[in-house]
Formats: sequence, structure tokens, C-alpha cells
Amino acid sequence: MAKVDVKNLEGTTLREFELADEVFTAPPNEHLMWEAVQAYLASERSGTHKTKSRGEVSGGGKKPWRQKGTGRARAGSIRSSLWRHGSIAHGPVPRDYSYEIPKKMLRGALRSALAAKFQEQKLTVVDELAPSEPRTKPLSEALKKLGAGKSILLVNDAANRNLELSSRNIARCDLIRHHAVHPYHILTHEGLVISEGALRRLQESLR
Repeated sequence: MAKVDVKNLEGTTLREFELADEVFTAPPNEHLMWEAVQAYLASERSGTHKTKSRGEVSGGGKKPWRQKGTGRARAGSIRSSLWRHGSIAHGPVPRDYSYEIPKKMLRGALRSALAAKFQEQKLTVVDELAPSEPRTKPLSEALKKLGAGKSILLVNDAANRNLELSSRNIARCDLIRHHAVHPYHILTHEGLVISEGALRRLQESLR
């Protein structure tokens, strides 16, 4: 069974944590991770794009010229899609782009994302993410000691106001609870710093 060191915020190793082989040692499935990321990005789209159809463009109520005898092509409105300042034919309308992938695929993608971070040695486990005071500098220095990387995802198992206030001013650092972790969050950050409690709960839910 694979193991990972559990450290404190000072970077000192305290003990080892046993990892489930079915979660962390299996080869990452790139296709599952791609599907999960595409679904997440689709759900983030606002879908508020809109163009005006012929019935929505103002003006154009009068026929520009008579039907015959002018030598020009017949025209019924200056707001036709063929005209400048006219309507847009078959243009985009507001829509919802979100879709859901099967839960088994999402769980598999999350296992693959965690396994990828562990196998790349970019998974850092700390005993607890609970700063004693809401200050950015001590937490930033602690993350540097842990060697978490330039972009960091913090995963905690409990809400902590001091941690929220301390981490929100650190560039390229995001905080999320264990039950809301998505493969997209893990894959878009260089380092993953997770509390021991959050790792235990995630591991149990993915077995």
C-alpha cells in the first residue's frame, strides 16, 4: 500500500498516511479527466449571447422601393438579414450549455486526478489547515516551506474563517472543501495541499 508523509505547516514530517491503492496507484485515465473538465467548463459558460432577429430590429416597416420597374432587386425591408444594419439570420440565442456526465465517470476522473498528483509528487498532506490568526504572510511562508508550487489548491475538511481570510490574498491560491472538489480544480493547479481529514474522507468516498 502506498504511503505519503503527513507534515505540519512548518514542513516537519509527523507521520505517514496509508493511501488506498485503488485510488492513488492506478494509472490515470486521461479520457475521463478530459470529459470531466469539458463538462465543468461547459457549466461555467454564461450562455447570455444574443443577436436580434428580423422581428426585433427597429425600423424597416416601409418597403424601400416599389416591386417592379426600378431595375433593382426587389426588397421588402431595410432590416433584412442581407442588408447592413439589418437582422442576423440564425444567430445565437441565450441557452444553457451545462450537462452532466455519469457519476461513475466523475468519480473515476477524480481518482485519476488525485493519482496523477500523487504520482507526480505534487500531493502534500498536512495534519490540519487551521491558522491561529487571519494573516496572509504566515500562510504564504508555510506554503513555500511545503514546496507546494506556484499555483496551489488548498483542500480542507472543515470550514475555517482564518484559513479563508489568510488564503484569499495569495496569488494563484484557491481554497475548497473536500466535498466540493472537482477534477478541474485539481488539474488546473500545480500543487495540491490537503488536510489529513479531507484526504481520509475523499479516499473513503472514492473506494
